[in-house]
Amino acid sequence: MVAGTPAGVGAGTSSVRLSAATCAAGREQVTVNHKKVQRVYRDLGLAVKRNRRKRLTRSLQPRAVLTEPGQQWSIDFASDVTASGRRLRVFSVVDSFTRQCHGLEVDTSFPSRRVTRVLDRAIDRFGKPQTIRCDNGPELCSRHFLAWAIERKIDVLHIRPGKPTENAYVESFHGRLRDECLNTSWFWNLFDARRKITTWQQAYNLTRPHSSLGYRTPNEFANQWQARCYPQPLHRTTEVPDQASATLQPDRHLEQLSTPTKAETRL
Repeated sequence: MVAGTPAGVGAGTSSVRLSAATCAAGREQVTVNHKKVQRVYRDLGLAVKRNRRKRLTRSLQPRAVLTEPGQQWSIDFASDVTASGRRLRVFSVVDSFTRQCHGLEVDTSFPSRRVTRVLDRAIDRFGKPQTIRCDNGPELCSRHFLAWAIERKIDVLHIRPGKPTENAYVESFHGRLRDECLNTSWFWNLFDARRKITTWQQAYNLTRPHSSLGYRTPNEFANQWQARCYPQPLHRTTEVPDQASATLQPDRHLEQLSTPTKAETRL
């Protein structure tokens, strides 16, 4: 009989390989002490230490106090399936101050170049944000996305891995999206999903009141803030001189023509 291998002998891969060697010896009906197997195993240099996978570390980014639209956008992905089981991904772009949804794109996959195209369309319509808060997905950590942000002078704030609450604005938006649209709709295909999700986006921005905005819609809140902080400048009207005063004041050009010059007076 083969002596059992104690639990404390070896660690990680070494213990697994030692137990495999002991079992192989047991099949050949050879009685081998597990300590001898371990000693020979190490003498032959078979105990190769496997390198641990390096985990991504991010420093905590404090949440800034937002005071105006466009100061920070929050982006993230949500997922769903169609009736045929095809996987869908929903890319969301939310203004963290006004809670407006600037983009809600639906497709089966989202490479980094597709993400930047959606952001470019939102920038052309609503202006460039100062910062973008996102998670550590491969689309948002790629060289193309980071180079795009540097070229447009936009700061990218990545949250810490496993801390979705640090991107709370878009997570709250996704909760409403799932409860009011994704969980209540049946998508036949990709085009049906785009149509229904776009309809919900319009209703969210225009007609759905938001509790954190004083039960106003995001568009209504943004318009009121714009009117209060940046009122429209008054157009300057061209002053038309009064006809009576115009007759009393002679024209300077005619006055210069009527007055003789020095040469004429000498003559």
